[in-house]
Amino acid sequence: MSLEIERRFLIKNDQWKEFVTHKNLIEQGYLSYNLEDWIIRIRFNGKNFKIALKKHIKNFTNYEYEYLIPASEGEKIMATLTNTIKKERFFLEVNKRNWVIDCFKEENFPLEIAEIELTKEKEEVILPSFLSREITGLKIFTNLSLTKNPFSKWKHKGFKNS
Repeated sequence: MSLEIERRFLIKNDQWKEFVTHKNLIEQGYLSYNLEDWIIRIRFNGKNFKIALKKHIKNFTNYEYEYLIPASEGEKIMATLTNTIKKERFFLEVNKRNWVIDCFKEENFPLEIAEIELTKEKEEVILPSFLSREITGLKIFTNLSLTKNPFSKWKHKGFKNS
């Protein structure tokens, strides 16, 4: 059983850019629509396609299983999806910890979200100064939700990256 334990944050400034080690473009789409059930996602990271199965357990812990699939199959699946999302993912090392920053494109621009994966929920984390509000567990910020209700269409922008 594979567990994903992660915390997510909005970003308040560009200071994170000094910690970037590498980046890639991601396009992903969803074959499921219900956040309360198993989420089935396909992702292309510029090199390969993966199918992921995710299910929320509690707090900020999920089951997560990922499988490589042939490019020809991934391309066919992606071509049939309407609920897709694009983002540029930056990989950072801050205080000897690995973080990722997702900078969303198209209808979800200019949303930027930082994530850190943990080994346990109560793990101590030194929060970098470029972080703003914690959004862990806020369903409106899930990638699946952003495909249905893009950030650029939000009426209340109180959640901007500040």
